Amino acid sequence: MTGLLPPLPTYEECYSKFRWQMPTHFNIAEAVCDRHAAARPDVPAIVYEGLDGRALTMTFGELQAQANRLANVLVHYGVKRGDRVAIHLPQSFEAAFAHVAAYKLGAIALPLFSLFGPDALRHRLADSGARILITCRDNLGVLDAVRDDLGALAHVLVTDGAALRDQGDLPRLMERASATFETVRTRADDPAMLIYTSGTTGDPKGALHAHRVLLGHMPGVEFPHRYLPHDGDLMWTPADWAWAGGLLDVLLPGLFHGVPVLAKRFAKFDPEAVFELMARHKVRNTFMPATALRMLRQYPDPGRFGVSLRSIASGGEALGEDLVGWGRETFGLTINEFYGQTEVNLVVGNNADVMPIKVGSMGRPIPGHEVALIDADGNDVPVGEIGTVAVRRPDPVMFIEYWNKPDATAAKFIGDWCVLGDLAWRDEDGYFWFKSRDDDVIISSSYRIGPTEVEECLVRHPAVAMAGVIGSPDAVRGEVVKAYVVLAAGSAASETVRDDIQAFVKRQLSAHEYPRQIRFIEELPLTVTGKIQRMKLRELDVAERTGGDAGS
Repeated sequence: MTGLLPPLPTYEECYSKFRWQMPTHFNIAEAVCDRHAAARPDVPAIVYEGLDGRALTMTFGELQAQANRLANVLVHYGVKRGDRVAIHLPQSFEAAFAHVAAYKLGAIALPLFSLFGPDALRHRLADSGARILITCRDNLGVLDAVRDDLGALAHVLVTDGAALRDQGDLPRLMERASATFETVRTRADDPAMLIYTSGTTGDPKGALHAHRVLLGHMPGVEFPHRYLPHDGDLMWTPADWAWAGGLLDVLLPGLFHGVPVLAKRFAKFDPEAVFELMARHKVRNTFMPATALRMLRQYPDPGRFGVSLRSIASGGEALGEDLVGWGRETFGLTINEFYGQTEVNLVVGNNADVMPIKVGSMGRPIPGHEVALIDADGNDVPVGEIGTVAVRRPDPVMFIEYWNKPDATAAKFIGDWCVLGDLAWRDEDGYFWFKSRDDDVIISSSYRIGPTEVEECLVRHPAVAMAGVIGSPDAVRGEVVKAYVVLAAGSAASETVRDDIQAFVKRQLSAHEYPRQIRFIEELPLTVTGKIQRMKLRELDVAERTGGDAGS
């Protein structure tokens, strides 16, 4: 088994000798499913473990047959090239073959996080103009709350048998569908998926990616996973497949290489259960966000499980010396950090086998990507000075555009540099070191959370007049969402009001976006034009944490 990235012994050789070999025509479904089904149909593709602990396996032949059936069902419902197919499912067989089916049609897959509340779901479905939604019974309640606002959504297909109003019983429909379907011929630059960003300066934006995005990801996956694939590899991540970290860092790259991918949905992240899972299924490769690693570290005796990982990749926030040391002691390997964002992912990283690891560094540019630190005019900044991280186009991992937002797309570029919005500096050896963000994004448990969306949700609560949201440092999650709230007339600060506001945001947005800390204040710091001064809120947060005033 060989990857796209030649397994050379040094970083310098690996970077200098790599060349993209981008085909004119490429389809993700053919790459992750069809070719394997033709060559070795009985090889496991997905191993699924349910909440009851029972494990089932889907081979590549079965994955293709199910994807073909679903593709025929989608054609029956009028789905054509370019239509958005929303996939609102947890890690599962159905989520995997739904993606493959969408790519087979030349449609655009729209992955949606299973824990989204009605506000988050409404915006993404309405903004994308999705014509069809594939979901499960557990998610129907949140859909019902917004269904009447979604004029473009013509059909809802339910994977586990519900059939109410305009919902289709997908298993019954697929039973009657043909298991034969010819994957359409797409160009590598044709659109394949639409993944929404965190929305730091407004509503979340849809980053449109082409089929080539999978090939663009492969060096950034193979490098930190110690030249994936090796014989015996098996991949798993706790990250939901609706995010780039789950879909494009694990599920699709694993299937691309014929490496089995474990699907497991935990109701709540439990370190003991995670160790048991990885040992039981002989997981060899994992993408593990920093927060998950910190939670695993708290377990007192991980060695008793017999976990035998070959590689751990992590991203989203720096790990630190203690966590890297724990990884070496616990698993006998170095956790390799990487860096990217939804629009341009996995462009900087580490591989301890071929380069010295500088703990706290983002790493060095991944082979195939030209990454620089630039100033506001697009000029390189000198070694040791702070600049904005940018990637030069064309680059196969780079997004096509923001959906229906040409001005936002144009603003993302300075000349041929795609500006990622993070500030960093580069040392004399070419390692990148994260300094800060030049926007207000909050990174909590490796989720990127836009404060605007949370603020807009907060002010719809009847007790809230105004709200400002920032990230506050947290030992486990990196940051937590902290809200400064001005109460509406007639409302008084209390534990009950705070709990009710938190529950409201959980229901309306998502469990990962609600403010874990709420501070009631008399007025928000505003600019002369009425904008929230989040820098002032961050200063207030520092004073509260260091001056003994923890707030309410």
